[in-house]
Amino acid sequence: MKKRNPPSALNPNWDSLKQNLNPRVTVVNAWGNVVYDEYVRPLEPVVDFRTNISGIHPWNMKKAKNFMIVQKKVAELIKGRILVGHALHNDLKVLLLSHPKKDIRDTSEYKPFLRDGRRRALKDLAAEILGIRIQQKQHCPIQDARAAMLIYKKYQKAWEKSIKRLDKLKQKIKKKHKKKSMEKAAAESDETVVLS
Repeated sequence: MKKRNPPSALNPNWDSLKQNLNPRVTVVNAWGNVVYDEYVRPLEPVVDFRTNISGIHPWNMKKAKNFMIVQKKVAELIKGRILVGHALHNDLKVLLLSHPKKDIRDTSEYKPFLRDGRRRALKDLAAEILGIRIQQKQHCPIQDARAAMLIYKKYQKAWEKSIKRLDKLKQKIKKKHKKKSMEKAAAESDETVVLS
C-alpha cells in the first residue's frame, strides 16, 4: 500500500464576506502547527467584512496576497495528502480547487457526527468531542483548522477503517457488475440469428 503524507487541515475564513470569498486561508499540519496562513486579496470588491464575526478588518487587506498565488500555494500544500476540515466543499469551491474524494475527511459529513442525519456546526462538534469552545465571538481559521484536525485524529482509526470497508464493498460491487456485463455480452454473442 502506498504510504501517504501526513494529513493537512484547511480552513479559509470564507464566510466573512457577503460573497463567498476567502480573505484569509490557513493550513495546519497533522500536529496543528500552522504551515500557511495568509490574507487573500479578493477577486471582487468587498461589500462587508463582517468584522464582528470574521475578525478581518479592511487594513488586513493591505498585506493580502494575490488570489492566484494563494490558490497555487494551497494546491501544492494539499496535493497527495489527506485533507481534513469542516464543510470542505465550500472551502475548495471558493479556492477554485478540487481534491480527490478518497482523500477528503470532512467532519461535517462523517456519519457518526451527524445528528438525525443532519450536519452539525464545527463549534458544536468541538464542544462535544473535544470539550473546547471555539467561535465564541470572531472566527479564527487557525483555531477552526486545529479543531477539525483534533476531531479527525481522535477518530482517525475508526474513520480510516470505515473508509477501507467502504472501498472493499465498492470493489466487490464493481467486480460483480463487471462479471454480469461480461456474462451478458457472452450470452448475446452466442445467440444465432436466422433470417429467412
